[in-house]
Amino acid sequence: MSIQKKEIRLCVIIPTYNNAGTIGKVVEDVCSHCQHVIVVNDGCTDNTSAVLEGFKSRIDVVSYGKNKGKGGALVAGFRRAMEKGYTHAVTIDADGQHFADDIPVLIKELENNPEGIIVGARNLNEENMPKGNTFANRFSNFWFRLQTGINLSDTQSGYRLYALNALHGLSLITSRYESELELMVYAAWAGVKITSVPVRVYYPPVEERVSHFRPGYDFARISVLNTVLCILALVYGYPRIIFRWLKRVAYTIFSFCYFLFMALELTIVGFFLITVGGATDEHKRKYHKILQKRARFVINRVPGTTFEYINETGETFEKPAVIVSNHQSHLDLMAIMMLAPNLIILTKNWVWHNPFYGLIIRYADFFPVSEAEEMTENIAGMVKKGYSVMIFPEGTRSADCRILRFHRGAFYLAEQLGLDIIPVFIKGFGDVLPKKGFSLHPGNMSVEVMPRISRDDCGGYREMTKKLHAMYVDKYNEAKSVNVIM
Repeated sequence: MSIQKKEIRLCVIIPTYNNAGTIGKVVEDVCSHCQHVIVVNDGCTDNTSAVLEGFKSRIDVVSYGKNKGKGGALVAGFRRAMEKGYTHAVTIDADGQHFADDIPVLIKELENNPEGIIVGARNLNEENMPKGNTFANRFSNFWFRLQTGINLSDTQSGYRLYALNALHGLSLITSRYESELELMVYAAWAGVKITSVPVRVYYPPVEERVSHFRPGYDFARISVLNTVLCILALVYGYPRIIFRWLKRVAYTIFSFCYFLFMALELTIVGFFLITVGGATDEHKRKYHKILQKRARFVINRVPGTTFEYINETGETFEKPAVIVSNHQSHLDLMAIMMLAPNLIILTKNWVWHNPFYGLIIRYADFFPVSEAEEMTENIAGMVKKGYSVMIFPEGTRSADCRILRFHRGAFYLAEQLGLDIIPVFIKGFGDVLPKKGFSLHPGNMSVEVMPRISRDDCGGYREMTKKLHAMYVDKYNEAKSVNVIM
């Protein structure tokens, strides 16, 4: 099967306590963006229940008699959402300060953070923003950074998007406003990714504002909670964070040592097989088969990762072609070498001269890409022997794995040699080993072999360069996008 979009079933949760004046407009606006709305009636004593009755065919209402506070209402909403099979939930306040039109802004960020928490960060300098709220937010930001090491600009925003499996410690959540800080602290300790996006906010004039925040009492509660969380951070939170970091370092060191061992092994094998035994076609093919087996073994066993190989057309690589692929990581070379034994790869000069595996590259008759035009005859000779040629048309990698400009060399070579083109799409390698990173990260990697493009359908190399670049951009956008059912 081809790489599938991640399917997300999303609902919106609106906790409310005595917001009869605003809850109707909030529900109406939210329903225009999402069909799945859960309103938690947190023991309201005003006209809220009657307002919600007018929406009973469009929303799911969770009600109980005694007010539990915002923390209790959120937990009740999350549990109802999980019971109904939703994977994600947006929380929005019932007082009208948030704009439902910003729900798509939160959803867009799912492409970058599908399994974490996304906070709608407000502009704290907004007109009519209560000074007490500004102070409380900065106070909360400081404690959150101290407890988790994460810097967020708005830790008190109630406008958020949660992956429901990212919620931890729901049974420990306190009942009032500080619960939203707790949710993020527990998630951060569990390794959940927390990001933020800017959203708009409206604060009505003081005389129209409904607030259940009690400065003296609630600040005292928050201070006690933060003291407890700081103690827990020392004995539980930071040890977990440090353990995850040490685990990544251990994985990286192990992988690096194994890579060095494999490089040494392949260098020795190449020396005896090709230098001593003679650079015959038979020995070269045997060496390429060994390279393929080692690459396949390594790519399927990168610690903390999963790997999927997708080849729906059953491509065998027996008929020579020019293979092109997007470029994300140092691991990409392994991902390509595992495809077939009859491959020669055009690499950068520094790879060809690398002190660790340069000899392996040369034993395998890989060519430096800078000399491809001058060595077209040599490459053509390898093609006649049944080898395919592989090139990364981007030439380099972007930090965020976006598809960069394609160089024409691969497509010019295909035209000159009269070869088909086989596009290969790799995904997740840049997340596991980022361009500017030095340690391995957990993640899911995949290699998808796309349908072969016949030489007769290629057209001119300039046209093919543009066509393939557009195809890869579309493929990248498709792989990044999520299928949100709302």
